Parts: sequence; structure tokens; C-alpha cells
Amino acid sequence: MAARRTAPPALELRGIKKRYAGSTVLNGVDLSLAEHEVVCLIGASGSGKSTLLRCADLLEPIDGGSIRLAGERVSATDANVDATRRGLGIVFQGFNLFPHLTVLENVTLAPRIALGQEPSSAAVRGRALLASLGLADKAGTYPDKLSGGQQQRVAIARALATEPKVLLLDEITSALDPVLVGEVLEALRALAKSGMTMLIATHEMSFAREVADRVCFLDAGKIVEEGTPKRIFGAPRDARTREFLRRVRSAGRAATR
Repeated sequence: MAARRTAPPALELRGIKKRYAGSTVLNGVDLSLAEHEVVCLIGASGSGKSTLLRCADLLEPIDGGSIRLAGERVSATDANVDATRRGLGIVFQGFNLFPHLTVLENVTLAPRIALGQEPSSAAVRGRALLASLGLADKAGTYPDKLSGGQQQRVAIARALATEPKVLLLDEITSALDPVLVGEVLEALRALAKSGMTMLIATHEMSFAREVADRVCFLDAGKIVEEGTPKRIFGAPRDARTREFLRRVRSAGRAATR
């Protein structure tokens, strides 16, 4: 009887190194995501979370290591970068919407240009995505008429429009007013329930505790500790993780006084 083949990770990062002007930002990061898994990256500002996501999306060249998407090495010098990016969706802190395009035009631009979809087909898919994110009535609206939370949800729809294998999200609530954070996090909860594979850099600890299958703590460009949300937030083993979470809790208490 033939042995069952194990599916490769949806995204696999091995020994990722990145330096800027002689300073090491990522120092041998190993991280893999199984299909349908949600992994949250936590850590202080400057720990390497955003750089890791940019390297994973091939927006930044790596100085060492390898990146595989669904088992295929995409960090090789002869890899098709454009094809790889079509398998990855990324959402940044800033919305980066084109102000001269309507919401629907923003969402359908990549499928039409990068994938060659017919405008009518792209529009059907785009409207469905907007509806799933509570934006069905905003298709013809221009970005400057939307709230920050609505613009960020449009950015999520745009990232999903190319049907990526993995969605990368970089602190996407950090530029929002607190009252708008909830609507964006609710959209991510729905994506997690739908089975979307996601790597999320976040400072929203309660969200990570609720949604993540696994939490990774980054410090000084390395993954210091990883595990289930229950273990990381309830019984962290490394002193650096404990100190980071202590500071987060202290900051949270100070903000409510």
C-alpha cells in the first residue's frame, strides 16, 4: 500500500535573513503555515514583523534562506515573481487605494490586469467580495468618501480578488481610530472561519488570542517562542515573551485610567 503524501505547507520560510545598512533585521527566521491555518505575529515595534511579511511577499529581497509557496521555491533567482505574488495577497497599514478609481475598480484592477480576467467576470467576483465584507452599497463610491475602516475592508477585498493561497496582513488596524478597529477585525474573523490561510502581524492581543491557531513572538529579528494562544498568553516559557506581555498589559491598564 502506497504511503499517503503529506501536503506541503501553504507557506514555508526557512532561515530568512535580512539586513539593512549593515544592521540585521531578520536573523534566521523559520516559519511555516499549513493550509487554512491562521498565525499571528506579535512583538514590539522594530522586532521584524513587517519586514518578514514584506520578504514573504517578495517585496524585499532576502539575504539568506528560502521561501516556498505550496512546496515551490519562490525565492530562487529565476523564480517568476509576478506569478508568486498572484498566490499571495498582502494588506498594509495604509490603505493604498487609488483615489481616482471607484471601490469596485480598485478591487477589480489586479484581476483584470494581472490575471487577464474579463471585466464582467472580475466585476461579479468583486461585487461578491464587497458584499461579504459589508460594502455592497459602496461599489461605485470613491475612496475619499469612505471611513478608514471601510477603506481597509476595500483593501482586504482587493487582496482577495486574485484568489491568493495565503493572505498577509501587516498591522492593518494600527492607523484606525479605535471605534473603527472592530469592523476590520470582524472581517478577519469571518475570513478565518471561511478557512483562509493568514499570516497576521498584529498588536491586538485579544484578537490574536481569539482567532489564531498559533502565535509567534518575534524579538530582535528571531522567533523567540511560538505555540497556541492559550499557552503563549497563559504560560509563556521565555522571559522575553513574559516581559513583552507584561508591558502590553501595563499599557492597556494605563490607557483605561
